[in-house]
Amino acid sequence: MEDRIFIKGNKDGLNAVIDMNKFNSFDDMLDAFIEKLSRGKRFYKDSTMKLTTDLKRINEREASRLKDVLLNDFEIKDCIFEEIEEKTLKGFRGVTEGKTKFIRKTVRGGQRIDYGGNLVIVGDVNPGSEIFAGGNVIVLGQLRGYVHAGLGGDERAIVAAFSLQPEILQIGDLVTRSPEDNLKPQFPEVAKIKDGSIVVEPYLPNKFI
Repeated sequence: MEDRIFIKGNKDGLNAVIDMNKFNSFDDMLDAFIEKLSRGKRFYKDSTMKLTTDLKRINEREASRLKDVLLNDFEIKDCIFEEIEEKTLKGFRGVTEGKTKFIRKTVRGGQRIDYGGNLVIVGDVNPGSEIFAGGNVIVLGQLRGYVHAGLGGDERAIVAAFSLQPEILQIGDLVTRSPEDNLKPQFPEVAKIKDGSIVVEPYLPNKFI
């Protein structure tokens, strides 16, 4: 039941979303949380973690216990608690839902790929190519062509790539271009719609999923 806890990284630190409705008790949740964090322990040191959960399900003593585990066992610098909203849970459904098509090749300039569900491309997407997906687009390589995820207006879709350098990127009805002469970071990134605009965030390794 990996969908009970989500951990995401952003420019401000880490955000852990915990669905307490899917645990029998606080101890059950804490054990699962510790197991998940242990997979990438060295990445959490000196970071700030925001915990988004149903605070009505955690009393003051349990919150203090959870904070002690994060600060002492995982060397997290600071821990901030935030009340969860229903829309937050809906926004963390991941990229495994619905039908998915795998493309195991490089998409060359002039080629166009259309699919009504999620697209996973194992290879590069070269300049001059076009990718259209009804769901999410995941590229295990460089993405440098034109990509449109959430075809039909689905603003929940994401675009992720090992190297995210699209000529034009569209999610739902929103469109953006990559800045010219922009030095790209050497780590995977995820583009998504947040607060009415497309934002790009670092994608942490699978240890954080």
